[in-house]
Amino acid sequence: MDKKENSANKRKTGGLYEQKAAKYLSSQGVKILECNYRNRIGEIDLIGQENDYLVFFEVKYRKDNQTGDPAEAVTYSKQKTICKVADYYRMCHAIGESAAVRYDVIAVCGKEWTWYRNAFAHIYTYR
Repeated sequence: MDKKENSANKRKTGGLYEQKAAKYLSSQGVKILECNYRNRIGEIDLIGQENDYLVFFEVKYRKDNQTGDPAEAVTYSKQKTICKVADYYRMCHAIGESAAVRYDVIAVCGKEWTWYRNAFAHIYTYR
């Protein structure tokens, strides 16, 4: 399998687990607002509403823990990108600075699912 095929397979697998995460979150009372929200800065896997919180979800999947815990793949750099995309989403939807916002990670390792609520704090990226 060449790099292009491997990359396409990873995207397909990632998309499948994002769909499964959306179903799981819905069953837990989260209203899913967006799936794969993209702009020129980057992408957020899922955006949802849980009680009073607007929640931005990153979904990470690994078939096993040989390459580490999936949550560890949400690096500081990835967190910064998620925050930038979230800021843009909030601006476009007129969601003010005082809104309750949370950044969660759904980590899937094999058949084990872990939902990290409030996995990281907002990173201000303004110049």
